[in-house]
Amino acid sequence: SAAYSRSNPFPSHHDEIGTLMDRSAPLRIAVIGGRSASPEGEDFAYELGKQLAGLGAIVYSGGGPGIMAAACKGVRDGGGTSVGILKGTDPQEANPYVQIPVFTGMGDMRNPVIIRSVQAAIAVEGSYGTLSEIAYTCSAAKPVYAYQSWDIPGVIAVSNPAEVIDRLKEEFEL
Repeated sequence: SAAYSRSNPFPSHHDEIGTLMDRSAPLRIAVIGGRSASPEGEDFAYELGKQLAGLGAIVYSGGGPGIMAAACKGVRDGGGTSVGILKGTDPQEANPYVQIPVFTGMGDMRNPVIIRSVQAAIAVEGSYGTLSEIAYTCSAAKPVYAYQSWDIPGVIAVSNPAEVIDRLKEEFEL
């Protein structure tokens, strides 16, 4: 399949979807990670969200607490847009920084919805829910970067938010 780039953000097995979308639209990136997070993980997610906003990306997450809230707060503080794909239907479930909540009522089955909506994912720490999102990302042939997360084939380890931004710029020819 073709490589991802800003001019061709869909591999060949997604051509049907790609033809329906404006290829000049902003980059769509998921920040995935656990509801429980270390202070270092939250700091990483916050700074990453802020830098993704500066890049003009729309940032998707599960919309909950922990890594998701830190990323959404960074996006808000950076002047960007965050989308929370939520497990349930209760507005109280969304962290206070989600700008566009999507109430699925699907529980963890919403994880593939998050990944199918984006062009790449960044895992920050996380547990088995994060692992499932990583698996969906890898199986969709989309780039997945990880900070202090699962060390498995197909996942690119990163050490700081600036490295993620540099890799995204290279991957998507920004």
